[in-house]
Amino acid sequence: MLCWFISYTKKIKCIVKQVLLVFLGGGLGSAFRYLISNISFLNIIKFPFHTFLSNIIGCLIFGLFMGWAIKNDQIDSPNTLLIATGFCGGLTTFSTFAYENINMIKSGDLNHFILYTFFSIITSFASIYLGMLIIK
Repeated sequence: MLCWFISYTKKIKCIVKQVLLVFLGGGLGSAFRYLISNISFLNIIKFPFHTFLSNIIGCLIFGLFMGWAIKNDQIDSPNTLLIATGFCGGLTTFSTFAYENINMIKSGDLNHFILYTFFSIITSFASIYLGMLIIK
């Protein structure tokens, strides 16, 4: 839903609605990420499975949703703001990914650094592609 070609008052209401959708989706995505971070059996080794899992799930959901949105001409719908921008934005995190990689480099754990970086990037791309492919 684009807010650019309407009167000023309606534009303000439209933008506030968009911000609230992103806020709600982001809060839900962040809460889901927090729940994933508390899955205790993922703490078995030093590899940051919690962030990895959050990013892969978020990318798959993003791919599924964007595939649906493209197929149904819904890119500009409020649902895109709620789910893709908000929920998936709150669920996935590049900042934590970068922080964990820096810690691995500082501690000399280059094997985990290389594996984590490689698999995170490859599986994130693959998850988005798979999600879009499923919907296609």
